Amino acid sequence: MIMLLDLLPDNYKKSEYVVDLQKAFGEVVGNLINDRDDFFGQLFIADATWGLSAWEKALGITTDQSKSYAFRRERIQAKLRGSGTTTMAMIKQVAAAYSYGDVEVIEDTSNYKFTVKFVGTLGIPENMSDLTLTIEEIKPAHLRCEFEYTYISWDKFENYNKTWNEWDGLELSWDEFEIYKEG
Repeated sequence: MIMLLDLLPDNYKKSEYVVDLQKAFGEVVGNLINDRDDFFGQLFIADATWGLSAWEKALGITTDQSKSYAFRRERIQAKLRGSGTTTMAMIKQVAAAYSYGDVEVIEDTSNYKFTVKFVGTLGIPENMSDLTLTIEEIKPAHLRCEFEYTYISWDKFENYNKTWNEWDGLELSWDEFEIYKEG
């Protein structure tokens, strides 16, 4: 809280009326400063909270308040990365933002398609529906997009050097086994 009283001459500090008035002013000014800082924070995607809906509206993204701030920020950043001329590098950046891992984009121009292969993440990334929507929005209309997922390989399985009983002891479902990773 701003202490405006500290800025006044000493003789004013003895007046109960002036002290109460300055405390009230200080509280109002402090609230204004906090509101200003909060407002300016909304101008930066990384800090935005209540301002995310303005970003989404400006970019033509449907606002879903049930999603986390982090998820909504990720979608906004992907949309911003995806503006301009679409390149395979841009699609790679967008896909990497959604999957939190490395991706490869494999072009197949003779069949008018490209494949986004998730190599840094095992299994199907969490927000595939939103990634699919975003890629559909930025890719050229004549190209088809396919996705390829990475799962535990036989080599990786053997390198873990576990017996069948040790694997059974982990009590993994098939879905959990496919994306199993130690360390």
